[in-house]
Amino acid sequence: MTPIETEGSTARAELRLRLVFGEGAMIGPGKADLLELIAQTGSISAAGRAMNMSYKRAWMLVETMNAMFRAPVVQSARGGAKGGGAVLTETGAEVLRHYRALERRCADLGGAEIAAITALLGDMSDEK
Repeated sequence: MTPIETEGSTARAELRLRLVFGEGAMIGPGKADLLELIAQTGSISAAGRAMNMSYKRAWMLVETMNAMFRAPVVQSARGGAKGGGAVLTETGAEVLRHYRALERRCADLGGAEIAAITALLGDMSDEK
């Protein structure tokens, strides 16, 4: 999610970008955040916990992304005596880097339009 600063408004807008590649193949803020947390923590389970997500759900999302791209985005090793772990592959790092750059570009280029839409919002004090 990319927060958008809007002048003269108490409302806060966030740009949530989802790329849909076809039937069931997509990447959005959740998968991007998961990749980022896997890179930071070195663990699918720790990344899932940080997102209040079950290990099973996090693993399923990783499997989905690994199947989506030509090369896996996450490489994992089973736990055990030496412990397990997960790392982003070169492809995973590249996907994440491009996705975050696209988020920033959309926020920058669409900032004026987002601010104009935000200015047209009604009273949001009761979270309507």
